Amino acid sequence: MLISLGRGREGGRSRTGRPHAAGRYGLLLLVLILTYLLSAFSTSRLITDLQVLLFLAVLLLAMHTSPLPRRWTVPVGGFALIGSAVAIGASLTGENPGEGGAQIWKGLILLLTVVLIVRRVLARPTVTIQSIYGALSAYMILGLMFAAFYAAIYHLGPEHFFANGQPANTQTFQYFSFTTLTTLGYGDFTAAGEGGRAIAVMEALTGQIFLATLVARLVAAFRAPAGPQDDPDAGTTREPAGPPD
Repeated sequence: MLISLGRGREGGRSRTGRPHAAGRYGLLLLVLILTYLLSAFSTSRLITDLQVLLFLAVLLLAMHTSPLPRRWTVPVGGFALIGSAVAIGASLTGENPGEGGAQIWKGLILLLTVVLIVRRVLARPTVTIQSIYGALSAYMILGLMFAAFYAAIYHLGPEHFFANGQPANTQTFQYFSFTTLTTLGYGDFTAAGEGGRAIAVMEALTGQIFLATLVARLVAAFRAPAGPQDDPDAGTTREPAGPPD
């Protein structure tokens, strides 16, 4: 049964007849970790603008593993490419409206990526290590997405984002986002405005629900494959031996 499910949904074709990938998220998780570290340890403005391209690459990777029909992937990918180019151009102007618009675009790209990944992971017939990678990737994307929305509020709002005049930049937004997502709540950075506080509450709730439902369900159902015939992510499947002649 597992073998037939693996063939029908993982290694075969979508309902439209288009072959699709098996959903390998290890590379996606690696790109996300490198993206976060690159922006966390560099204060260069170029790195901030480069995030748009990196997030676009993350979206395209997620679309590659998604069973969406080609009539959707091609126009969505083209629209994302054009929108990212416009966002980079707006960010390079150095004006707050342009910066805010670029951050909103980042958040929307990451939101679409999360939807594609979670939908794909939940549609898998069995839970494998790739499902765990996918859930971890979606969790990291949530933190980066909320950081982008915080930055948009800062650039488009009339007042400081953090209380007590704390610095507001890519590094502090990401730090604040992930400590909120994981509900650590160190307290060294707190949102000063009502908008930032409302989004912080939504992020904390999202992080708790995500861990308590999706990740916990995947970890509880995960089992290491005994062989290629049990792993739908393997390139080939092995038929069980028949009765001896």
